Amino acid sequence: MQKTVNSTEFRKMVASGARMLELNRAKVDALNVFPVPDGDTGTNMSLTMQSAIKEMNACSSNRFQEICDAVSKGALRGARGNSGVISSQIFRGICSVLKNCNESFDTKTFAKAMEAGTKVAYSAVSIPKEGTILTVIRMMSEAAPKLASKNKDFTEFLKAVIAVGDDALAQTPELLPVLKKAGVVDSGGVGLMTIMRGFLAALTGEDIGTDSIPTEAQENAKEPDFDDNSDIINLDLGDIQFAYCTEFFVINLKQQTTLADIDKLKEKLMGIGDSVICIGDLDFIKVHVHTNTPGIALTYALELGELDRIKIENMLEENRQLKQKLEAEKKEMGMLAICAGEGLAEIFKDLMVDRVIEGGQTMNPSAQDIADAVQKINASNVFVFPNNSNIILAAEQAKGLVNNRTIHVIPTKNVPQGFAAALVFNPEVSVPENKTNMTHAIDNVASGQVTYAVRNTTMNGFTLKEGDIIGLDAKKILAKGNDIDQTTLDLIKRMKNSEHEMITLYYGEGIEESAAEALANKVQEAFPDCDVDYHYGGQPVYYYMVSLE
Repeated sequence: MQKTVNSTEFRKMVASGARMLELNRAKVDALNVFPVPDGDTGTNMSLTMQSAIKEMNACSSNRFQEICDAVSKGALRGARGNSGVISSQIFRGICSVLKNCNESFDTKTFAKAMEAGTKVAYSAVSIPKEGTILTVIRMMSEAAPKLASKNKDFTEFLKAVIAVGDDALAQTPELLPVLKKAGVVDSGGVGLMTIMRGFLAALTGEDIGTDSIPTEAQENAKEPDFDDNSDIINLDLGDIQFAYCTEFFVINLKQQTTLADIDKLKEKLMGIGDSVICIGDLDFIKVHVHTNTPGIALTYALELGELDRIKIENMLEENRQLKQKLEAEKKEMGMLAICAGEGLAEIFKDLMVDRVIEGGQTMNPSAQDIADAVQKINASNVFVFPNNSNIILAAEQAKGLVNNRTIHVIPTKNVPQGFAAALVFNPEVSVPENKTNMTHAIDNVASGQVTYAVRNTTMNGFTLKEGDIIGLDAKKILAKGNDIDQTTLDLIKRMKNSEHEMITLYYGEGIEESAAEALANKVQEAFPDCDVDYHYGGQPVYYYMVSLE
């Protein structure tokens, strides 16, 4: 009988939960309510967990305080989409309790941690919806104290909690009508239960390959460029622990030098600084280190060979100069947009949006991604256009991750709304006035998308088969057919009202310009009272985005 869980076992639980979710993320993605090819709940939750694992693995301490802080911080930084943000808040609450443990925790303590996770997660959502992941965690946490009193054995306790969670998950279609119509349970709830099963697997000894969890750092790792210390621009002077950026090459290596000596040099450099690069062979070594003792770094290297192209820069002074320059050039307001599609990004840039980061359905940026992009805009106030309902919450979470910037999230749920918000931006008026004008502007835009069904289902009065062309707005499916043009026309007909004067088509990847032009002509014939235009969007998944204003 295992009555308690120590810090090492807790690490294994988190890693196992992340791995279990990664193995099943495609199944979770497939539970998307709308039968369109952009299900991303499993992907968002998995990437959130991978970020937590990355931070946890970087934690050298095995104390609950440090481990829990790392998991909580990593999950928040990597939070993507609504499901990812809520998951990060669940872990934040759980860790807020477990971090106070000394050597281990029992079932009663974990029950309290689940209650805290539920409270924090609910508080993160302005209007909590039942029938979602929130319902699942709430019902488990409500049952957990009683189950903990009955089950001192942690394995039996988790099995009982999971049984309650499965029952809660089965109830989600009854609590959220849109799930019942689609014939699916809540995908976020499934993701959470998958993580819980990973927890259980860690305690029972089931091997699910926790060592092979991919992380964004591993997938996207690139060797830092020499001669680029732009990463220090946004650091406070007190955050620069090692002041001197030291770079050099080791050439004409001594005859007795071995490859093992190069590895030893790297270890020595890591002992006196960070941002260490030490790569090469017996002909040539490239070295980069941030340190407070550049002379020692050079001395270490001299043991292997001759030094060449030595460069030592004072990052404290560089930071002062850069900050002084940036402050002199800093403007009051800037804009950041999120979208997927080369053409859409170019339109935002034409509308004077300062930065555009890639994101949308299937590729939600994390809260940290958004914060990093905001930090690179030299403005005191930055208006963020999420352009997707599943990114708004992550954008809100990014507010707590920026320095010397104020984020103002304009709740744009699609790209046309983002365009409308950017169009009314006026640098001559105040931040509150711009925010008000942008919010009003998005209310006057109706937007729809045309894509294809990825499964057979019945929804919104339509019997759909895999491969059917479907047209939908933000809430429901409005048209279906076998032809892209006709379905687009049917969608516009369902969306249009007497106040609309402008119809714009944004054609996606795979659609030729000639086809878009031909469809625009058809739309003009069908709706002669409107001005019709078309632009290249290049967006994935959707053949067309349609805007009516």
